[in-house]
Amino acid sequence: MDIDRMRTLLDALHEARFAGVRAVSYDGRTITYGSDAELAAAIANLENRIAIAGGTKRRRRWGTVATKGL
Repeated sequence: MDIDRMRTLLDALHEARFAGVRAVSYDGRTITYGSDAELAAAIANLENRIAIAGGTKRRRRWGTVATKGL
């Protein structure tokens, strides 16, 4: 799925959540979420996918630290 389609779906999910609706129709398909928590999880997952696809995910750097113990 490309970024534009994911953003369109994300907009539809946000609109449904703010309207208090648990069913979202997109590309001729209707998805019904059991609770607001499921809808919020779908939004978070899609936001993460968009961040990864767009290269905006924060990268972590690891390093070694040593002390003399004094």
